[in-house]
Amino acid sequence: MEGLKDFKDMLARLECRNKRWRLALVCAEDESSRIAAQWALERKFVDITFVGGSKIVMSDERLKKYATHWKVVRVESRDEAARIAVEMARNGEVDILMKGMINTDNLLRAILDKQCGLLLPGAVMTHIALAHMPSYHKMLFFSDSAVIPYPTLQQRIEQIRYIVDLCHGIGMLRPKIALIHCTEKVNGKTFPLTLDYVELKEMAEKGEFGNCIIDGPMDVKTACSAEAMRIKNMTSPINGDADALIMPDIEAGNSFYKTITLFAQADTAGILMGTKVPVVLPSRGDDAMSKFFSLALASWSCAAAEKK
Repeated sequence: MEGLKDFKDMLARLECRNKRWRLALVCAEDESSRIAAQWALERKFVDITFVGGSKIVMSDERLKKYATHWKVVRVESRDEAARIAVEMARNGEVDILMKGMINTDNLLRAILDKQCGLLLPGAVMTHIALAHMPSYHKMLFFSDSAVIPYPTLQQRIEQIRYIVDLCHGIGMLRPKIALIHCTEKVNGKTFPLTLDYVELKEMAEKGEFGNCIIDGPMDVKTACSAEAMRIKNMTSPINGDADALIMPDIEAGNSFYKTITLFAQADTAGILMGTKVPVVLPSRGDDAMSKFFSLALASWSCAAAEKK
């Protein structure tokens, strides 16, 4: 199977699987979350439990057409909604968790609860984003733009493993992963991070990440442009054809995310990984389409996990 061309390709393949994943949508009082939910129901890849927001959900005319594929759990507060949704995921009752109109901190508090949360033992929770830009010839993963401020070596190792699994799951048999920095030179004194990149490359060469290519440090332009690589007289197995970018820190990752959506007309999706189920945790600026694509990515993550 070839890698995905764009989100339309992803949606078409999800429909072909003829399977619905179980989604818990927490506090869907916001219209954009309900629109995303409606589109996912229309494309037949989710069944939904709306946890909280029952009055608004039940009065939404757009959802009534799909009433056999969703239900409502009434709650007294948003904190209770978060707790119940996390409990459902922990008990295997749902496959995906999605944030609606609830404060991110409130939902994360329930997800990260040491006694009854969703963080897997020894796992690293990180944010994986996927983008399609008209100016780039294929879809592009990148991490982390939302969760880990300054990833450690071990956290980067897990980011790469998550991305490799997702890439393999969507048909990228040997993904090219670029380690992003402002320089192509390894300089442990000025940029200690570049020493981590050397170690990550050595691990990849030993096969510790499975079938993939990892190289860096390099900047985004050389990672995604063979012409830029030629002009700089660089040689790399990435060859300006990256499938994924590992960002140096959250500042670079978040800036990249916002920049491509504003200036490159990128369609984007993002999920949390390292939890028992993938979590869609949209930012306040994400529209219904981005939330819909994030649901598609989360569903594809579930499908990829079934193959392992």
